[in-house]
Amino acid sequence: MIPALPRALEALDVKITAAMARWGLPLLRISLGIVFLWFGALKLFPDLSPAQGLATKTISVLTFGVVPPAVSLPVLAVWECVIGLGLLAGVRLREVLLLLFVQMAGTLTPVFLFPGEVFTRIPYAPTLEGQYIIKNLVLVAAGIVVGATVRGGRVVADPPRNGKAGDGPQRGS
Repeated sequence: MIPALPRALEALDVKITAAMARWGLPLLRISLGIVFLWFGALKLFPDLSPAQGLATKTISVLTFGVVPPAVSLPVLAVWECVIGLGLLAGVRLREVLLLLFVQMAGTLTPVFLFPGEVFTRIPYAPTLEGQYIIKNLVLVAAGIVVGATVRGGRVVADPPRNGKAGDGPQRGS
């Protein structure tokens, strides 16, 4: 049971919850877009991205050395910028999210390929690079939530209960 709010706070709570339901998904999509665009843009300039070395090393291993860093880094940078721009514009989200999830799968591989570079003590004490990778779990979750909207999904602040609209969660005791 959700504890009852004093009447004076109830109306405010309803308004705040409705605003979060209305603006939460667009803000999540836009903030995710900013992160991808920003991190991708950093990779376009030498030595600005803290993930640059580990990213190029990972791609080299995954491609059996066929793709050199001089190629992989700009491709990865543009890939991330495309994801960011797509999320910011809110267009072709299915395709953009596919790119996001493929890219995220690649970012998780250093945990298995280079555990000594990802952890100071395997598996519980990540390095700065390891923390950078682990935070990607939040980006994946955000992508999943944004993906839930491509067929019209949305957040409902006060969902119906027992088939009655606006009934919302039961309050009080």
